[in-house]
Amino acid sequence: MERKDSIESTEKIVILEGPLTTNEHSDAEFESVVWRKVDICVVVTVFYLLSWLDRTNLGNARIAGLQTDLRLTNNQYSISLTMTLIPFLCSGLPVNLLMKIVGPNILLPTLLTLWGIVTTLQGTVHTFGGLLACRFFLGFFEGGMIPAITLYMSLFYPRAKLQQRLSIVYSAASLAGAFSGLLAAAILHMDGIGGKPGWAWIFILEGLFTVFFGLLSFFVIPRSAKHCTLLNAREREYVMDRLREDGALSQHESADHFAWGEIVQALKFPHVWFILVLFFFNGILIYSLGYFTPSIVQGLGWSGTMLGHHTRAQLMTVPPYAVGFVVTNVGSYIADHYKLRGAVRIVCSICLTAGFAMFLASHSTSVQYGSLFLAIPGANAVSPAITSWVANNTAPHVRRASAIAFACVLTNIGGILATWLFGSLSPPPRYTSATVVLLVASVGLGIAAAGNVVYLWDQNRRKDRLRAMISKDEEPEGLGDRSAWFTYIL
Repeated sequence: MERKDSIESTEKIVILEGPLTTNEHSDAEFESVVWRKVDICVVVTVFYLLSWLDRTNLGNARIAGLQTDLRLTNNQYSISLTMTLIPFLCSGLPVNLLMKIVGPNILLPTLLTLWGIVTTLQGTVHTFGGLLACRFFLGFFEGGMIPAITLYMSLFYPRAKLQQRLSIVYSAASLAGAFSGLLAAAILHMDGIGGKPGWAWIFILEGLFTVFFGLLSFFVIPRSAKHCTLLNAREREYVMDRLREDGALSQHESADHFAWGEIVQALKFPHVWFILVLFFFNGILIYSLGYFTPSIVQGLGWSGTMLGHHTRAQLMTVPPYAVGFVVTNVGSYIADHYKLRGAVRIVCSICLTAGFAMFLASHSTSVQYGSLFLAIPGANAVSPAITSWVANNTAPHVRRASAIAFACVLTNIGGILATWLFGSLSPPPRYTSATVVLLVASVGLGIAAAGNVVYLWDQNRRKDRLRAMISKDEEPEGLGDRSAWFTYIL
């Protein structure tokens, strides 16, 4: 590669062979400082951690006595889980579209604060009806958060940098799974204080922290990279230029304006449908493990011991999620650094398949517990992978927002199925029918991922040929990801 005599702009990063000059060192340092500042701005990792914690802590409360105290049948418990996910189905798209009007700096903290209030109120319920009401409004306020976080992150980072950042956000699910068990084990010592059982204090304390952080976040998160106060004018312009060059933002702001046609366009491309299938299977897997891991562990025999009634089961959920946190971030680094997103998804599918096959085939509780160290990391690592895939490969803004929202709808449809798998349709401790469904979902995840890789590779090859035939000026404007100059990330 020939060395360039000069660098035309400090906003351009030029990769050269041989030792770096002083100017090139300066450019690399400038870029590093800018992205570190952006990382400090985007604190939505805590949003997702609290979202997952407040949504799944019902599983910890269940084995701590909630189901017994409220006299719930297994079917009623499953109904309460399903009630959370019903509003999820319809909230993603409106929230993503509303975010552009209201601004994420207002909308996201508002949603966080409101669902924190609802989480706290769960600690006061005494009836099945009261629990259902709380779970519905929890889903109503929380349902738009996951697609909104993904869309929000895509407004800050070029596509090649997105998955590693999303992995930090989505690995919060693993962190929440680990913290949930630790927090529940600690909070259960408050049993009887104020006349409330230990499971009620799980909701009250975790909900109050969510409210506190929601109010604090009004003063923390920026509307966009353009409005990030930690960046100076030169740094903001650099970030905006990088986003436009990469296709994360359109070259002309008018292309990112709302248009109903772009919502329909999101469903016209095979790679979006591959993604929707992936999200459906992942929804079954992630919600099954998120809601029922405490029950699965308790079914393996770890419950009332010298550590205290139910406490050991809470603590035994921590190690698989701790491993999941590490695997999620390592997998995302590999996917971003080597641009092997599809390969990482396929490896996750293999881990999931092996884990559930072990659980199904073995009668040893140690082997079954060990299988969670494959299944939980595999399910958690695939979440940022497929989320970044849809954000990376869909443009412009409204089309991307729609595709992300549709994907989250499919996740929650899978989640609704998951709420009925354990206990209601498949009795403990073997959960045979549920494990078979999860095994099929794991295999389906790998097949859909491989199919999408092949499709995107073929489309990139077609775009290569088209670029050789026409110039960029000859191409119509507003094509988004259909542009020959928009290369899909595999």
